[in-house]
Amino acid sequence: MLPKRRRARAGSPHSAVASSTPPAARFPDVALYLAEPRMGRSRRAFLTRLARSKGFRVLDVYSSEVTHVVMEGTSAKEAICWLKNMDTPLPGHPQPALLDISWFTESMASGQPVPEEARHRLEVAEPRKEPPISVTIPAYACQRPTPLTHHNPLLSEALATLAEAAGFEDNEGRLLSFYRAASVLKSLPCAVTSLSQLHGLPYFGEHSSRVIQELLECGTCEEVEQVRCSERYQTMKLFTQVFGVGVKTADRWYREGLRTLDQLREQSERLTQQQKAGLQYYQDLSTPVSRADAEVLQQLVEAAVRQTLPGATVTLTGGFRRGKTQGHDVDFLITHPEEGREIGLLPRVMSCLQSQGHVLYHQYHRSHLADSAHNLRRNSTMDAFERSFCIFCLPPLHQTALEGASHPCQTRRAVRVDLVVTPNSQFPFALLGWTGSQFFERELRRFSRQEKGLWLNSHGLFDPEQRRVFHATSEEDVFRLLGLKYLSPEQRNA
Repeated sequence: MLPKRRRARAGSPHSAVASSTPPAARFPDVALYLAEPRMGRSRRAFLTRLARSKGFRVLDVYSSEVTHVVMEGTSAKEAICWLKNMDTPLPGHPQPALLDISWFTESMASGQPVPEEARHRLEVAEPRKEPPISVTIPAYACQRPTPLTHHNPLLSEALATLAEAAGFEDNEGRLLSFYRAASVLKSLPCAVTSLSQLHGLPYFGEHSSRVIQELLECGTCEEVEQVRCSERYQTMKLFTQVFGVGVKTADRWYREGLRTLDQLREQSERLTQQQKAGLQYYQDLSTPVSRADAEVLQQLVEAAVRQTLPGATVTLTGGFRRGKTQGHDVDFLITHPEEGREIGLLPRVMSCLQSQGHVLYHQYHRSHLADSAHNLRRNSTMDAFERSFCIFCLPPLHQTALEGASHPCQTRRAVRVDLVVTPNSQFPFALLGWTGSQFFERELRRFSRQEKGLWLNSHGLFDPEQRRVFHATSEEDVFRLLGLKYLSPEQRNA
């Protein structure tokens, strides 16, 4: 015999839940929606039956009619992102209240909607209005210090990604817009926690502001993640990291259907010698170079320069001069205090380094300084110094050129090195130009041209109206000539 079905006692909560016909809604102005993601389907169904048995109206589908959204185990940021992904309420309908499950359970125990307290709410209905950044942010990156370590890396890196992607599409306008906004973020004295803090600061247009708003609310930006995961962005980034490959070449290869380095190697007859070397040593060259590596390389170059021309100096530039502990290449400026003694120096230095087995590849570019006045007076970002773009064979850290010992190259690592020779009279300008950052230098030239009417490049500073060439003996002199406060290399990481 089957056991008799037990009758539920009147007043029991279980009898209410089991009832197939819920009572009429007692609170018609309250429409609940139970969000399922963290709650689970079966628990949501149970809570729906419970709420309806208490006279609450629970909607099965989210709509503009919903007044209260109940979530379980969900953070405020997750709740806001969830709401943004749902359909927008119709005009005239306010946003529903985002409430933790605690409000629901207290309401069920009370038998009526309890007052909404701060501890129940998940959403921030009105973004907290932080005071705007109190310091004045100048429009040009060369007017403000930008340290290597700053307060807004997540925001600036996201904008830098969009800038890089714009560069891959040859969209200079978008590239500059994103880079300028990212540069401002790097220079701020505090972390940005609210979009209102950026009010009044330069270069935050609608697009950049939208990206920052999403990052602040959700911790990520869908557009940025889509760019980073896209085939084109990843392929262009891969190809442009090959020594000797620029954006135009990478774009042509991508349009031809090439996607991998192996596919490039299969078409070696189309590659330049520089690109072949870049592919041959790609694994090493894509490994970051440490400051210790840079110092060892400086000792090698200094020893070869001293042997070739006593009195000549070697200066480490680039990111390492700006305080970086790692980089992708190492740049050196070579000069001699006696003007003219540096002429023809680089081929002899390269010959010395090659004889010692330190050079795996190099591409020599002769100097175009025969008409130095022309180089100073042209409004160009390219310089005409004697240089070699090299791949060096990095020795073990304990070994320097002075010890004279050598190991087979295959046991050592390939590293990108640029050697540039400059006349002493142009050295301050060359040092400024080769120190970077690239965006800082671009802004410095823009400031010179637009605010001072002067042309600046790595050869000098020129007044096109008065046809006057300015002279400087230091970087400080260059800043002074432009009417700018001097920024040390560590403050030029724009």
